[in-house]
Amino acid sequence: MDFSYPPEAEAFRQELRTWLDANLDDASRAARLDEGDPGERLEVLRRWNRTLADAGYAAVSWPSEYGGRDAGVMEQVVFSEEMHRAGAPGTVNPIGIANIAPSIMSWGTQEQKSRFLQRMLRGDDIWCQGFSEPGAGSDLASLRTRAVLDGDHYVVDGQKVWNTFGDIANYCELLVRTDPDAPKHRGITCLLVDMKQPGITVRPLYDGLGRWRWSEIFLEDVRVPKRNLIGELNRGFYTAMTTLSFERSQVEIPARLMLFMEQFVEAAKVRKRLGGHDLLADPIARNVIADLRVQVETTRMLCYRVAWMQSQGLVPDKEASMVKLMGDEVGFTVYNRLAKLMEDDAMIVPRTSRRAPIGGFMGVNAWLIRGLAIGGGTDEVQRNIIAQRGLDLPR
Repeated sequence: MDFSYPPEAEAFRQELRTWLDANLDDASRAARLDEGDPGERLEVLRRWNRTLADAGYAAVSWPSEYGGRDAGVMEQVVFSEEMHRAGAPGTVNPIGIANIAPSIMSWGTQEQKSRFLQRMLRGDDIWCQGFSEPGAGSDLASLRTRAVLDGDHYVVDGQKVWNTFGDIANYCELLVRTDPDAPKHRGITCLLVDMKQPGITVRPLYDGLGRWRWSEIFLEDVRVPKRNLIGELNRGFYTAMTTLSFERSQVEIPARLMLFMEQFVEAAKVRKRLGGHDLLADPIARNVIADLRVQVETTRMLCYRVAWMQSQGLVPDKEASMVKLMGDEVGFTVYNRLAKLMEDDAMIVPRTSRRAPIGGFMGVNAWLIRGLAIGGGTDEVQRNIIAQRGLDLPR
């Protein structure tokens, strides 16, 4: 693996920068900050999504036959870096494009690929994942949502929890139990479910600030056509692992952390004019910042490795868990240690550039990093995967 920027990646960087300068407007940039009226924000993001798709930027890592650019590892990295640097929102459908689409490409029928992928790419359909349940979170194979075959349909009954985008999603990648007598990792099937059909009730789960961040989904006598089964009957856990592997392979983690650290240094320059000492002249603070930069660079190398595997048509397994675990831990360490350096100013440092989060330097990231440490499998789950599949340790 070569992690230097080849000429074609730098050419792509200049192409993307030029395009962003010409096409990224203030409304789209503001929508990225998750503020304002949710309905208006969603429409702005849909328009931006279509703009990305028309230019071939909605999913650069996808194969060109599905509307992507066949981007290699360094082009994916450059794309992530430049989007974060410009303050540009991604697609309105990140779960569908990044997590579910690879499963459809790997396990879906040609009819499913034709029916779902293009609409997913353009943001016409928004997708969510119906995996976790009460009592089946980290131990996902304990799920109890049931699907019984009735003619040409599966009839689904059950409950899902901690669902992201359930309130706006058109479709859901749903894990159900189709053979209750099989061992728990078997007997699970993956279905692609229309979220707008009768029998589905979505209820909000609020975060600590009273915002609708997640949903509970209740399914009662929901009829799903047999043609919406993805992968093999009773072997849906393999399909789910493909989805989760791509969910954990977050190439954008180091780009996000690097930009955050740049914003921290920018904010620290302002801090001394707020009555505090010169933070950047403090040798202890400078040592902390340097140490964090090394940790972010190490995370970047792991992310590059996973992106390279994906570019070779491989599905990362333990490698994705390594990225997920280190990204969670380094992210929390970065936000926590920098907040301590800023002391009382951590939540009130003003916005210092058009790309900096509104409402304080640390505010946008505090809730995010703890949520990411749970979504896609907790850190404890990632350690188990690394131990068992990477180090061949016993369960």
